[in-house]
Amino acid sequence: MNTNASLRPAKSFGTAALLVAAMLFGAPLRAADAPPTHPTPPDTLQQRIAACTTCHGVHGEGTPGSGYFPRLAGKPAAYLARQMQDFQNGLRKYAPMEYTVRQLSPAYMQEIAEYFAAQQVPYSRSPLPPVSAATLQRGEQLVSKGDPANKIPACASCHGSQLTGVQPSTPGLVGLPYDYLSAQLGSWRTHTRGTVAPDCMAVVANRLSDSDITAVAAALASRQPPADTHAQAAGSVTPPLPCGVLGATGDGS
Repeated sequence: MNTNASLRPAKSFGTAALLVAAMLFGAPLRAADAPPTHPTPPDTLQQRIAACTTCHGVHGEGTPGSGYFPRLAGKPAAYLARQMQDFQNGLRKYAPMEYTVRQLSPAYMQEIAEYFAAQQVPYSRSPLPPVSAATLQRGEQLVSKGDPANKIPACASCHGSQLTGVQPSTPGLVGLPYDYLSAQLGSWRTHTRGTVAPDCMAVVANRLSDSDITAVAAALASRQPPADTHAQAAGSVTPPLPCGVLGATGDGS
């Protein structure tokens, strides 16, 4: 008993010494071990749309060298917002875009759309495939006049006489890469791209042959942008087909 009693004070003293040491030296050690702090990124729209500009260019000018990522700059805001909604709702399929817009609110998508719609940057020519003169001639016919015998309207009858688009919802086609144009026409045929019914572009794409898709994409990609690349005014074009995104009834053909 006496031996055990004599050990208790020594144990108590040791514990107290450890507590004092912890108080004196513990805090600095914890501070030294703490991970370094990182500056908070600026809360600007440019910072928040970095996921967009990585592929589509700083100002939405597209990446012509890739042949695939399209220009966003100057396109009607309603069209751009609709495309994000279509990716979000599963009407348009492309995994990176579906992931990017998955959690965005309608207001945020509209803000992004208005930013890119307001950008005015030069156009750049994208690479063209080696196609024959006859193919380009067929493409120009489809772009400018269509093919009435096969109920194919001219691209210009919806996208404007200069193919720069029409406010508020029809995009410009001039300046888009060949690979992107042909891929999108193919996507409408395979139902990996769509929009609200009636989907007029799905109707047109399914009336085109494989060679017509090549011809149209090559003709559009080879066109020089006009001096004025702004979309035409709303109401300046009457669509020849019913288009749900336009609220148009067309001629029902």
